[in-house]
Amino acid sequence: SEQSTATSRIKNTDDGISMQHEYQDIIVSEISGGVLTITLNRPEAYNALRTQLLSELATVLQQAAADDEVRAVVVTGSEKVFAAGADIKEMAALDAVGVLNDPRVLHWRTIAQFPKPLIAAVNGFALGGGCELVMHADIVIAGDNAQFGQPEINLGIIPGAGGTQRLIRTVGKSMAMQLVLSGEFISATQARDFGLVSEVTIPERTLERATELARKIATKPPIAVRQAKEVLLKAYETTLDSGLSLERKAFTLLAATEDRNEGIAAFMEKRKPNFTGK
Repeated sequence: SEQSTATSRIKNTDDGISMQHEYQDIIVSEISGGVLTITLNRPEAYNALRTQLLSELATVLQQAAADDEVRAVVVTGSEKVFAAGADIKEMAALDAVGVLNDPRVLHWRTIAQFPKPLIAAVNGFALGGGCELVMHADIVIAGDNAQFGQPEINLGIIPGAGGTQRLIRTVGKSMAMQLVLSGEFISATQARDFGLVSEVTIPERTLERATELARKIATKPPIAVRQAKEVLLKAYETTLDSGLSLERKAFTLLAATEDRNEGIAAFMEKRKPNFTGK
């Protein structure tokens, strides 16, 4: 196989033993500054999201969720392509029953349920499943060469990994309809204007900027960060009254943490806080 194989070592915080695993479709960095970087690595297939890749990504995110050293995760592709969609050859081999039992559904659910900040650093094409993966991220930094789209309609199908639902909640009805029904792409600047992307930079700086932001978040109190992410995401799914109630409960819960006391004390004493995740 021409596919590169990367070795990842992720600490198991339950027993203090480092686990070693080989991945075919992704490259996993060492943890640095509380940040783990995952690089999609199928250059011969434009990082198409086949089942193997999604399985590996979900596995690493499960490990990262349980690792206290990991405070945030950055997912990226190459300078020319983030992910150009699903693996069409793999998809073509599935009939209706195969699609119904597709294991990728569980992998997508694992990615969606990752409790820590997930930042996407996107250069080049983010299409179909690639665009859906972008929408699973909490923050998106895009190079000015990035293009986003849901071109599934050209294959006689529709987005199948949450694209229709997340897209309309992100960019609104009119643009979501335009993208899904026409199969057209939008630029990084348009994606930022419609709320799909938070920042646009030059391609050479995309990963650097995403990592900077991830490291900054990694210095914040971990419990508060996780509570904030959970409450923010619930705003998509609930009424304002229910969301405000959840926010208040999370705010109250944080009053019982050592990090909250440390943060207030550091502010009053005019020093840098030392957050421990307790």
